[in-house]
Amino acid sequence: MILHIVARSISRGVGTGELLVSPAPISFLSGVDPETGIIVEKGHPLYGKCIAGKVLAFPFGKGSTVGSYVLYALSRNGHAPAAIINEEAEPIIVTGAIIAKIPMIDRITVPLNRLKDGVRVTVDGDRGELKYEGTLHGS
Repeated sequence: MILHIVARSISRGVGTGELLVSPAPISFLSGVDPETGIIVEKGHPLYGKCIAGKVLAFPFGKGSTVGSYVLYALSRNGHAPAAIINEEAEPIIVTGAIIAKIPMIDRITVPLNRLKDGVRVTVDGDRGELKYEGTLHGS
């Protein structure tokens, strides 16, 4: 089953990859290692997981404005997510996605907790769409 889920376009471009969903916000400053793309924030639901090449879905960002530059460093180091999905975008993540050229959408018409880890998805930041190749939680 392929679903086309409407969203708001934030950062242009198209990114495809395996979905990695976090129920908790992410701080890129001190929460993600820019050299490896691994979540290093102790107690975070994705602790120890690598975001490199994944489509990373999380409610919103948290922390310092330096988090934008961590997203850029992840991109320069080849460890950035393929795309980002937020419930509600905020300036730190938006700025980082734009300068790092990471496709990003928010306000998808399906709650994040219905999305399944490991499903192949495509974020179209140009059109404001999520192409979801699987079933949703609760379906």
